[in-house]
Parts: sequence; structure tokens; C-alpha cells
Amino acid sequence: MNVTLSATLAANEEIARRRRAGERVLHMAFGEAGLPVHPSLRHRLEASSASNGYGPVAGTAELREAAAGYWARRGLPTDPELVVSGPGSKPLLYALLMAIGGDIVLPRPSWVSYAAQAELIGVRPLLVPPRPGEGGVPDPELAAEAVRAARAEGRDVRSVLVTLPDNPTGLLPRPETVHRLVEVARELDLTIISDEIYGDLVHDPLNRCPSPAALAPERTVITTGLSKSLALGGWRIGVARLPDRGHDLRARMLAIASEIWSSPTAPVQHAAAYAFSEPVELVRRIAESRRLHATVVRAVAGLFREAGAALHMPHGGFYLYPDFGFLTGFATSDEFAAVLLDRYGVGVLPGSAFGDDPRALRVRVATSMLYGETTEQRLAALDAADPVSLPWIADALDHLAEALSGITGNEVRPVSRRTLATTSL
Repeated sequence: MNVTLSATLAANEEIARRRRAGERVLHMAFGEAGLPVHPSLRHRLEASSASNGYGPVAGTAELREAAAGYWARRGLPTDPELVVSGPGSKPLLYALLMAIGGDIVLPRPSWVSYAAQAELIGVRPLLVPPRPGEGGVPDPELAAEAVRAARAEGRDVRSVLVTLPDNPTGLLPRPETVHRLVEVARELDLTIISDEIYGDLVHDPLNRCPSPAALAPERTVITTGLSKSLALGGWRIGVARLPDRGHDLRARMLAIASEIWSSPTAPVQHAAAYAFSEPVELVRRIAESRRLHATVVRAVAGLFREAGAALHMPHGGFYLYPDFGFLTGFATSDEFAAVLLDRYGVGVLPGSAFGDDPRALRVRVATSMLYGETTEQRLAALDAADPVSLPWIADALDHLAEALSGITGNEVRPVSRRTLATTSL
């Protein structure tokens, strides 16, 4: 077994260490939502803090019913009995891999933990690239070929995983790609695991693609949580919507959960039930977050493109995946990311961490830690009509522009000068 500390968590700890040592480091390596907890959620957590007993393994009825309502409002009628909660979507995904069994098809690139979790339980992933310009969904035709070839070799392939929208690219697939993947899953009898943790952060809500669960409810599991949409990563809460008639899968998941996490944290479940009921103030907060993420992502994308990187504009979340294939001085994405950090003080993750070809000079860039160091700054970023013009965000982007100019040799104009020039007009 060759599983190491998660690349995202390792990068976060390394950047924190450098900052404590006095280094100036722009933190763009960690997928934390970078925003404060909404007061209404803090109040509900505090009000339920006396709840210290073990609860149901699947989660409280209150939370499961709220999650079922969340999906029903998105056109997915849901039986609360087929909702399972856990301490974050990551443990739920791990339990799903164990409960479903067999090998799994993953997009390449894809989130660092998918392949690592598969290896932990002895599963071999089949890494399949998405269609050009898309992300999060392996090319259905290539996936079908890979599954048939693997089965011909005696491998037991049982599932395929998609991420909507994607981490690391921030891209969505075209609707027809999702439809075709569902057809392939039916043809090959694959369970679809749809990680929709960024689903509420699609920049243009009119640009949403269908969930596989709307097309194949009999074979699709959805996982989601509140770590991205409401910045509750440290609270560790997630929910899974199991397939229609998925009671056997539920029983296997709960058996695994009972031996690993027993039950989700009681006070957090109470607050999460309120969040999934979608009160008006939290709907507003998510909309503000979505606008902030989209605005800063676009600004950062402009800097990378000016530096010469190839980049598809992200459709959701707070990630970009620029390609510096035009540079000749670096052998791997690891080397490129290391130079960005050591010489220019910019922390990103190499594409190799996401299963990408190490020789491809692609890196994952997270923008969500740029919103400020204090609660006051982050709230100001949420409220600002032009968050990029706020001094601390403009300073961070100027740092990035300087680093990109240095590492590529192409001139990238500082954001603060552009803002001043616009203001002077």
C-alpha cells in the first residue's frame, strides 16, 4: 500500500509552516471555502451543544428528512430512509467504495482522495480522461472500452464516479455526456457515484447539467455536504442519497459506518438539518458566495491566460486548472509547483496529485483562501460589488501576477494598476 498524507492537507500544513516562519506565501493549494460560518448556523450549533448521546448510525430523522427535501426541491423525490449521513462526504465515499466493492472508473484528473481511498481498500481504479473542454465525467466511450478490457482480464469493475462540477478543473460536462454515461452504466451494469459537493456553486445556475440520479435513479448515489456551499469543512457533515430500492446498499453502508464513525456528531446534525431546509438567509449566503467565487476565479483566470497558460474557464466552485505546456524548463508538474512555491511564494498543487500525467505542466489553483485573513475581511469580500478591488485581494493578485511574470517571462499586469486605471476613467 502506497498511501501518503493527502496532497491537499499536506500542502495546507506546509504553507502554514512557512507562514509561521515568516515567509510570504500566497495560499492557492487548499480547497477550503474561505468564508465565515453564518450566524444562524452558529446559534443552532450552540443551542444543541448539550446533545452528547450517540444517535442513529444513518443520522437523525430530522437531518435525513431535511436532506430529502433538499433533493426533492431539485427534482429528485427522495425517501428519507435512503439518506445516510456521515462525518463529511469523504467518509461516506469511502464507505460506498467498500459497500459496492469491485474496481471503479475515475476521471483523470480527479480529486486526490478518490484513488487513494480505492487503494486503501484494495481497489484498482481505471483512470479515464474526460472529453475535451469538459471535466468531472470520464469520456463515456473510453470508459466503456476500459471496463470491457478490464473485465476481459478478469477484473471486477462495478462502479464509475463523477464530480459535478469538477475538482480540480472547475468544469462541467455537457448534458449529452452525462446522458451517454448513464447509457453506458446501464449497458455495463455499473453503479454511478455522483459527488455533487460543489453543486450549489455552479457560477451560472442556468448552466447546470443534469444529475445522473435524474436519469438513472435506480443505480445512482449522490454525495454532498456543507463544506463548500456554506464553508463548514471543519464541522465534518455529509449526506448520501442512495438509489431507488437501495436498501441492501444502505444496510452494507450502515454496517461499515457502525464500525468506523458510529454516528455523526449530534450538534452538527441539528445545524445541518436547518441548513438543508434552505432558509432564506442561507440561500442568500450561498448566492453571495457563488458570486464571490465566480468573480475571483475570473480575475485569476485572466492572469493565467495573460501569462500564456491554456485554460478552460471554470463553470463552478473556486478552482482553475491552467496548463503551462508551452514552458520548456520543467520536467514535471511537481517541479513546476515546487519552483512556484520556493522561488515565488505561490502554493498550488501539481496535476500529478490528481492522477494527471506528471509530465504535463498542469496545476490546480484554488482561489478561496484569497478572501481575507479575518472574519471582517471575508464578510467585506462577500458584500463588495467589486471584491477584486479590495486591497487585500488586489495585493494577493498582484503577488500572483508578479510570480507568473517571473516564472513564464511574459508580462502580467498587476491587478491594482488595472483597478486604478479603471477608476481614473
